[in-house]
Amino acid sequence: MIPASVAIASPAAAAADDPYDVLVFSKTAGFRHDAIPAGIQAIRTLGAANSFSVTATEDAAAFTTAGLANYEAVVFLNTTGDVLNATQQTAFEGYIRGGGGYVGVHAAADTEYDWPFYGQLVGAYFASHPAIQPAAVVVENRAHPATAHLPQRWNRTDEWYNYRTNARSTARVLATLDESSYSGGGMGADHPHVWCKTYEGGRSIYTGGGHTIESYSDPAFRAHLLGGIRYAAEAANADCRPETGYTPLYNGSTAGWSQAGPGAFTNTDATLTSTGGMGLFWYSQKQFTNYSLKLDWKLAGDDNTGVFLGFPPSSDPWSAVNNGYEVQIDATDAADRTTGAVYTFKSADLAARDAALNPPGEWNTYELLVEGERLQVFLNGTRINDFTNTDPVRSLAGHIGLQNHGDGDDASFRNVRIKELGGTPPPPTGTGTGPIVGLAGKCLDVAGGGTADGTKIQLYTCNNSNAQKWTVTADGPVKAQGKCLDVAGGATANGTKAQLWTCNGSGAQVWSARPDQTLRNPQSGRCLDVSQNSSANGQQIHIWDCLGAANQKWALPQ
Repeated sequence: MIPASVAIASPAAAAADDPYDVLVFSKTAGFRHDAIPAGIQAIRTLGAANSFSVTATEDAAAFTTAGLANYEAVVFLNTTGDVLNATQQTAFEGYIRGGGGYVGVHAAADTEYDWPFYGQLVGAYFASHPAIQPAAVVVENRAHPATAHLPQRWNRTDEWYNYRTNARSTARVLATLDESSYSGGGMGADHPHVWCKTYEGGRSIYTGGGHTIESYSDPAFRAHLLGGIRYAAEAANADCRPETGYTPLYNGSTAGWSQAGPGAFTNTDATLTSTGGMGLFWYSQKQFTNYSLKLDWKLAGDDNTGVFLGFPPSSDPWSAVNNGYEVQIDATDAADRTTGAVYTFKSADLAARDAALNPPGEWNTYELLVEGERLQVFLNGTRINDFTNTDPVRSLAGHIGLQNHGDGDDASFRNVRIKELGGTPPPPTGTGTGPIVGLAGKCLDVAGGGTADGTKIQLYTCNNSNAQKWTVTADGPVKAQGKCLDVAGGATANGTKAQLWTCNGSGAQVWSARPDQTLRNPQSGRCLDVSQNSSANGQQIHIWDCLGAANQKWALPQ
């Protein structure tokens, strides 16, 4: 966390933007803020340094179809009351519907209460405010260009608005107010302060800050304004779809995560940054089946990383490569292995990807939407890939992980979060004891109830004996008779027999329960299989290529 006393420098855009034009509109028909001139000058200064021209006006006659066509974004800077007539309102509606951008600053929410289109565009109307005082702004989205430079808690002094409604249902909230940090808050635990949205073809962003003259000389607030203007003018991209119901997997804490293979991720300021490799930082606590996974990522330059889905637990990062799917992050590689591609399986829609992608040095957001064996990839809110797994050996259900590709490949991640969508339940994560029922309703059985190392594992009519009482541990050993289900000799070839053996913690005794009811041995990448697909009593159990067939499906004890 950056202490409040530390100045936050205004970051330059990672790459120079193409020139564009911004209209700053500051007409007031109610209270007039004395900060308006300082705000206009701050935006002019930002424009001179960041490739955009600024026209400032309080003349509503600028709001014509032809006049607005000259601008990529319009800033409503502390406007108040009814500032546009009906004809001007119609022109502005057409501008937004044609892809124009809107930036609302502070009292822009105290404007045009009787114009429903504007109310939806700004996101919420002003209700009240307490006296000017210090408060803590909690930044919940640190990928948007308006907030990516900010600390997790941004302590500053301003006039803090309460709003008539909560914008969260229609906009992506970027920051909220901590009402315990000041007096006079009126919205409770969820008090949006900054938000963005797309609306009727255009882009909108609103910030509640900007009442005081001092705001506009604050480097952090100026960078905040710059990011909002760049987003509204489509010089930078972000996912501004409303978002609720997500559970954090990483937002500073690495609990539940494990490193496979060489290299690592540093963890500073709720940001993971890759070092060395090739390794994989994977969420080992749980597997997922139907879900929306969102995460924010940034490359330093021409770097390489990816997000892996649907792999079994393993300390070997190559297991994820061979058994799962990678959504690639590397914008300069071949079409089927570049940003947005399902690596080597399906290219992204490159035109859509290029239009949505922010360059190295800037943050991007992925949504990876997994519904059964369908994977949709969204980049900054735009769908860029739609892939369906048809390989019976692989599945999109399983663990998720972040790749640290190698020395010199510098990638960072923030705010990894997931929403489970229901449907087929994920594999068991606890321990169950009882029969394991397979082909033709028969049970996994220790031949003759033996206990010697090397005793055959077979299919047999279920009989409730101890020879059929198995203890299953998620992503670990499967035990009966005080010993472990073992792949003979630790071999990996098709047809290697399953046997009972003294538990030794080796890869030959690790089994992963998959959502398709298979039991996979990660070391071999193969599944527990009834040989010859025969349901005869005494039929040998072995390992075989995972096919999802009936002779590889097992109902586990819960």
